[in-house]
Parts: sequence; C-alpha cells; structure tokens
Amino acid sequence: MVKVYATEGGEVRSWASIIDEKTVAQACSISRAPIVDGYLALMPDAHFGYGPPVGTALKTRGGVMPYAVGVDIGCGMIAVKTDLDRDRLRGREGEVLGNIRELIPSGVGKRHDVPLPASKAFLDDYGLPPGLKKAGVAGLEQRLRYQFGTLGAGNHFVEVCESTEGDVWLLLHSGSRGVGNILATYHAKRARKFCDDHGLSSDLESWEFSYFPDPEAPPYLGDMLWCQAYAFRQREAMMDGLIEAVDRVVDGEWNASERINCHHNYAEEIEGGWLTRKGAIDASVDKLGVIPGSMGAATYIVKGLGNEEAYNTSPHGAGRVMGRKQAHRTLDLEAFKKQMAGKTWLDRSAKALLDEAPSAYKPIEQVIEDSADLITPVTVLSQFINYKGL
Repeated sequence: MVKVYATEGGEVRSWASIIDEKTVAQACSISRAPIVDGYLALMPDAHFGYGPPVGTALKTRGGVMPYAVGVDIGCGMIAVKTDLDRDRLRGREGEVLGNIRELIPSGVGKRHDVPLPASKAFLDDYGLPPGLKKAGVAGLEQRLRYQFGTLGAGNHFVEVCESTEGDVWLLLHSGSRGVGNILATYHAKRARKFCDDHGLSSDLESWEFSYFPDPEAPPYLGDMLWCQAYAFRQREAMMDGLIEAVDRVVDGEWNASERINCHHNYAEEIEGGWLTRKGAIDASVDKLGVIPGSMGAATYIVKGLGNEEAYNTSPHGAGRVMGRKQAHRTLDLEAFKKQMAGKTWLDRSAKALLDEAPSAYKPIEQVIEDSADLITPVTVLSQFINYKGL
C-alpha cells in the first residue's frame, strides 16, 4: 500500500512498510528542492543516505543533482543463469571460492596486477572520462585501468546460487570503483560552489541537494554517463571471470545464458528532464531485474510491472536498518555465523563482515511483499558460495 507524505512544496509516495522517521524526513526535504518535478517515490528498501535516501526515484526538470545519483555511479547487479545443477559443484565449493579470489580482486583500493584486455577494449570504445584532468587526482588514469574488473568493498559481493528450479545462477554486485567515487565527489563539490556563488543555496534545505542548472550540467553528465558505462562493462568483465572460476572445477560441458545487467545508481534522460534512481532499478513492463537480499538471504530475479506511479521503478535490495558502526556495536558474531551455516564464505573474516550480517538489513521477503505492485518474482536464488570485499 502506498503511503503519501505531503508537505508544503513537496510530496513523497512510499512503498516501504519498514522505514524510520529520519529517512522519511530526508525524503520530504529533498522533494521540496526547486528542480524536483512532481513527487519523490520511496522504495520498500529505502534508508537514510547522502542527498536523497537510498531507494529513491525522482524526476528533475531544469537541472541535475549529483548526489541524487550518488557517489558510486552506475552501481548495480549482474546475474547469469546456467544449465548446471547444484550437484555438479557439490564438494568443490572451496575450490570455486579460491578461484574467485584469484580472478576477481576485492577490497578498498584493490586492482589487477595487469589491466584486463576488457579494460583496453572499454577505453577503446569510450576513451577517458571528460573530467579526468579537472578532477585533479594524481594517478587516476592508471587507477581506472587497473581497477576495471574488480569488486570493491562494502556491500559489493560475488555469489554462486541455486534457484528454486535447481539450476545454478552466478551473480555479483559492483559499481564504478574509485573513478566513479572521485568524479562524483568532485562534481558534488562543484555543484555546491555553483549554488553558493549564484544565490541558489538559500532555496535548498541541505547542501547535498546542490544541483547544476541545465546550461551548467554537461560536464557532470558527461562524466556520469561515462561512469555508468564503466560500471556496466566492468561487471561484464567480472562475470566472465566468475564463469571461468566455475569452469575450472566443472567436469564436462555447460552453458551460461540469460545475462541480466542492471544499474541501480544512475540517471537517464526523459522528456523534459531526467529520471534518477538511487538504490532503485528499472521495473518497466517485463524488464528483468535482480533484487538481492543480505548475506545469507535470498536473491530474487524479478520482472517489472511498469507501475507508472512509481516511475516504473522497484527496490534494488534489502535495504539497511542499521548503520555499519551500529551493526558492529550491537550484532552478535556467533548469531551471524549461524545465519551463514552451510555456506562457503570468508568465515575467517566474520568479525570484519559483521556490518553485512542479515540482521543489519530489512528482511528481503518483506521488501518483495511491499513490491507486489512494482514487480513479480521470476525465481528465487539461495547462495551457497559468498565472496565479499573487505
């Protein structure tokens, strides 16, 4: 059921049954920003974040807002269905995890020792980001070349799963790595300065809502679209690595099909402006998407219903109910390990991963139930191998 929060100068329509007052207040605040066109749509997984909450879809007219996209531009999911059945990997899970660790570097600042051929192919197609030199970060060109095809940290992950039908799916979550963060932060600061210098900040309830009017937007848009392409293509490269990680241990032939690659931090041009989704995916009619739960929880492959009231949008995951520091302070390590029982994962790093425990997130089943008029589930995936960036 959609709940409407109407305030003077703004409106929020929320699909979330689990949501805190701080997130609602943040959503209402940004809905009153002068370039927001219409109401803000809040997804079932919504939680507090920089700029608008994570789990937001909004339209802007007359300008673009960098923090509405977020700092991990183009972050998203990729999933591949295979014709493997679960038994063909039984007893080989540890080997697969070892191969993943070798082929897909993960963690803050991690990179390949030698750039992937796919990195060169991407740069041949797209070149360097337009704002590379203006961002003024030494070594950024080298970083983006070497980090292409790496996982990152935080809530980014690789999983091997079994579907309700018994076949194996491969999936992973990642974005535009260091280059996306650097360029997003650079443009957010530029937008703040522009609004300050031109008397626009007085109409904003937070500097995080700073924006570029249309005539000033092209430099940001050029870098944003480049980062979205970088994130999309580097997920493809990592999926190729994941397929190899599995192939090394599988006896006999097998095939991978039905590749789904979807952004959940991005903007796209629409008639009269921009539609921005932050922590939300395109759920247009029959559009396939991936909505993962937390570690130890299910992932849903879904099909969009094209709900126009929600701007043809659905949630992107489970959504946090507590911050990372709070999770480390309050969650029980042994309970977390029990939640991961029966899975092959980085159990030696359980303490470091406590902020990613299922209890730090909303129940994915509730998020999917709240999304009944946004998407329809196609299949449900249960992870049996999990690899996280530390």
